[in-house]
Amino acid sequence: MRFKAPSFRIRLMGNCFAIEEQEATEKPVAKCQTTTASSIKQDRSVANSTVVPKNVKDLLQNPVYSNVDIFTYDELRLATKNFRPDQVLGEGGFGIVYKGIIDENIRPGYKTTEVAIKVLDPEGFQGDREWLAEVNYLGQLSHPNLVKLIGYCCEDDHRLLVYEYMACGSLEKQLFRRVCPLLTWSTRMKIALGAAKGLAFLHEAERSIIYRDFKTSNILLDSDFNAKLSDFGLAKDGPMGDQTHVSTRVMGTYGYAAPEYIMTGHLTARSDVYGFGVVLLEMLIGRRAINKRRPTREHNLVEWARPLLNHNRKLLKILDPRMEGQYLVKDAQKVANLAYQCLSQNPKARPTMSQVVEILEMFQVQGENKEDLLQSCITLYEVPKSNLKEKCASKSEGETESNLHRKQREEFANSRSKSEPSNRVQSVEPFPQFSSLKEESTGFMDSEITNGYEDDLY
Repeated sequence: MRFKAPSFRIRLMGNCFAIEEQEATEKPVAKCQTTTASSIKQDRSVANSTVVPKNVKDLLQNPVYSNVDIFTYDELRLATKNFRPDQVLGEGGFGIVYKGIIDENIRPGYKTTEVAIKVLDPEGFQGDREWLAEVNYLGQLSHPNLVKLIGYCCEDDHRLLVYEYMACGSLEKQLFRRVCPLLTWSTRMKIALGAAKGLAFLHEAERSIIYRDFKTSNILLDSDFNAKLSDFGLAKDGPMGDQTHVSTRVMGTYGYAAPEYIMTGHLTARSDVYGFGVVLLEMLIGRRAINKRRPTREHNLVEWARPLLNHNRKLLKILDPRMEGQYLVKDAQKVANLAYQCLSQNPKARPTMSQVVEILEMFQVQGENKEDLLQSCITLYEVPKSNLKEKCASKSEGETESNLHRKQREEFANSRSKSEPSNRVQSVEPFPQFSSLKEESTGFMDSEITNGYEDDLY
């Protein structure tokens, strides 16, 4: 079966892009099959009987979402103290996001609620269609890992969305800015699992939903670092019946969009899996997906790092050094292998998000059991059992953590027999279900591989 290649026109704004499809041909060839996790089924809550407004006029004439409040522009102006600059939380392609408080002074009888208010920029990247998409999706969907839509304003030319306030901001802010506290290994795995559950919920809905813009800035964190997906402006209904994909204009963010989607405009749930793999890689290595400040071959994180994920010794050299001593080597290898599979060039070789959730849940349980142990004597390197008590005693007598780690590494290296051919960590086969999907990877000289985190915080 032959397909006519689509032609595209590219529209740019910052790191975001839209490739408007001028001509495309779509012929479904097989029934789309999905794997459903029982835990995700239990969390599903979709208003199937709701008539979804097709445009803003429909929404104004028939406000169908009873769980979403409708605010006036004046109410939201008061909630943000007249949109004062010191209330700004951030800014994106949609517009500016303000922190606000809605209470009985703004609406009589309203319980005091901290909110985030997103104001559509009429000249921005997104418009009425993306604004309405957010209202429609979040008006119907409810899940612990999706941000809650409290209300909206659609008055004259004003388009505003009111969300629950997320105290810790975005994952991007927490991961890449110096002023924020360190995200530990266990916290990163918790965030990864929460985000994966959010995506899996969307993919497993009665009519699958493709998020299409999965990235660190769209993952919000509450005060306990629970992850929630936000910004549904680019979300799209998935394929139905015998369709294998949805043909659409290509929109997203450079560095996160799946290669097959950029090339063909064919959108599937596996496109989101690729984006998840990019974010997981960012959390493992502590670098942005795209960083032009780095050497040329390291501009694109996936192109540089993915070939190294299955090389155990090289992997340890590129992991975020701020997490040193917080995880077991075999756990890091397994998570790296998961990222490797999510980033496969072949969409069919990527796991489903339900499978990703199952794998990450395993690390969550292990992390809870091993937390105390990791805080005491276990580091990135195994210590000979005969010397374990000595190391702990040394630490208790005032040895600093960094000096202790260095001495442990030196003594571990000296304890190896000279007849041993290599000091490389033993390879593991993390996920047998993916063993048939492995791809050959290429690497660089060991001397060329470092994380160099200090140059990456911009």
